Amino acid sequence: MDTPKRGPFDLSGKDIWVFGGAGYLGQPVVRLLHELGATVLCVDLGERSKTFIDEASLSPNVTAATLDVSDCEALDTFVQSQIQERNVPHGLVNLTFASTAKRMEDLSVAEFDQVNHTGLTSTFVLTRAVGEQMAQQKRGSIVSFSSMYGVVSPNPEVYQSPMNKNPLEYGVGKAGIIQMTKYMAVHWGKRNVRCNCISPGPFPNPTVQQTYPDFVERLAEKSPMGRVGKADEIAGSVAFLLSDAATYITGHNLMVDGGWTSW
Repeated sequence: MDTPKRGPFDLSGKDIWVFGGAGYLGQPVVRLLHELGATVLCVDLGERSKTFIDEASLSPNVTAATLDVSDCEALDTFVQSQIQERNVPHGLVNLTFASTAKRMEDLSVAEFDQVNHTGLTSTFVLTRAVGEQMAQQKRGSIVSFSSMYGVVSPNPEVYQSPMNKNPLEYGVGKAGIIQMTKYMAVHWGKRNVRCNCISPGPFPNPTVQQTYPDFVERLAEKSPMGRVGKADEIAGSVAFLLSDAATYITGHNLMVDGGWTSW
């Protein structure tokens, strides 16, 4: 009997590491990768990954791990230990971020540095550590997460009191991730390691949607599609960039923003 031909989105036989996998956008990503046949290492703070995996009944093909990515020494050690245990992953997804939620006038130098250490420096440490191993294997796909606010500035009219504008240091870090993605895509291109990033638009979490409905309505009005994003609408983009359907796509920043940055 002939072996069934794999479709371009089939992730069977691929091991994918998802950092920030138990978060609002991370959970649907992990679920979809699991549905497409991948084994997944879901990394997050504390017991978040274990709780999510248990509640979603995703084991044994999804494994939980705990890590604070802001500890770069621990991060590098974690990568090496997981490679020894699991081998070099076929895909890496990084949804981790940091933010103060403070106004620019109230932001201290130490807070600015700390946020970009967690959001940008840690992304560099993680991506380089995994990417170099992928390059030795001459295969791999890396998906980092930027933001619409790595491309455009927050509109003050959307952020009426009691909401503060999306903070400066967050956008600066996310803009850096776009450039880092392009640099690494070129650096590893001839060794068949693809590097792309995704820039989500307005995806307020359920707590924000419930607590600040007027703010969410203003976000929706700013979107050409007239609504905010649903968490599940991120997952397909990640799966696409990891899959064989995207083998000639690298160095790209994919806007998943409902057209937010189009006008």
